[in-house]
Amino acid sequence: ASEYPRLMPLLKEYLPETIIIGCGGGGIVGMNEEGKPQEVEQQTAISLSLANLPEVTVKAFHISAEQLPDLDSSPDQWCELIGVPTVEKPQFIILADPFSAKINDLLQGLDYAYPNSPKVGGLASSGPTGNNAGLFFQDRLYQEGAVGVSLSGKIILETIVAQGCRPIGKPYRVTEGERNIVLELEELVSSDQIVSDGVKQSPLEALQNLLQNLSEKDRKLAENSLFVGIVGDEFKQNLEQGDFLIRNLIGVDPKAGAIAIGDRVRTGQRIQFHLRDAHTSAEDLEMLLQRYQREVAFESTPTNNATALMFSCLGRGEGLYGKPNFDSRLFSRYLNIPISGFFCNGEIGPVGNSTFLHGYTSVFGICRQPS
Repeated sequence: ASEYPRLMPLLKEYLPETIIIGCGGGGIVGMNEEGKPQEVEQQTAISLSLANLPEVTVKAFHISAEQLPDLDSSPDQWCELIGVPTVEKPQFIILADPFSAKINDLLQGLDYAYPNSPKVGGLASSGPTGNNAGLFFQDRLYQEGAVGVSLSGKIILETIVAQGCRPIGKPYRVTEGERNIVLELEELVSSDQIVSDGVKQSPLEALQNLLQNLSEKDRKLAENSLFVGIVGDEFKQNLEQGDFLIRNLIGVDPKAGAIAIGDRVRTGQRIQFHLRDAHTSAEDLEMLLQRYQREVAFESTPTNNATALMFSCLGRGEGLYGKPNFDSRLFSRYLNIPISGFFCNGEIGPVGNSTFLHGYTSVFGICRQPS
């Protein structure tokens, strides 16, 4: 990290007409000499990706937290900040400092101004020495805020968000909640997972009943790897894996029977408990890749007209799977295109119709020409 100030002027010297963004990472992803994805963890490395984008307008930006409009400001103020009108239908790649960027406000504002624009990226991270992560923008080094690019024109940015969890038990509707505290639930019992049985219970009762019906293996897993999934699309009926925004289960109040989760909740939202482990993470990613390949009908053959960016949590990689290159190699089995990226302090990607900051997640942004 001490060499970061020298890196950007050097890149601009060799690539004078190129728009450059980047950041520090606790691990990086790139292609090795054999043309296979490689994840480098716990050692020094650089991953550099170059793209030639004909008929695509690229707009780079650096935004500090102080520049962010109020969340009740008009969309025009956000468009003015980015420098791209909504009619250009931009697609975004965003890299941010984990401490100073006010990333949730930034994502909420961008969703407000550009509601149909995909947004992917991650929070900068540092290596095992704990040096400052750093953000790169053109030939400058920043220690705060966020950097990014908007891509408009003849390009498609599609996303895969693998949160690495599987749902357990039945879904519930929140019937009473305050801030991030769930106070009361009702179980959803119909096949479309909208109609409830009308029986209301405390979240702790629901959780205790659920744990009693789990296998011994899952009960043991739930001791340390239990999460809450919030349905991202309020109007979707038949819920599938990937339709939930996964959040931490922070605590339980035995007296009130309430649970606290790592996000705001509101009455009417649907939630479901989830489990996470290495096997589940692998299955989740493979299922999403299969769905993408089936629904998008993207050719799994080498092409010069597509690439992928991978933003993976520091908690995944070899530490989760016990072997290197797992997520990137699994991706390449279904989509044989170049891939690059880094291990993040938090991952940016959509669930439902909104963009969120995730944890323990691998987010893939697939850039390709329109067919």
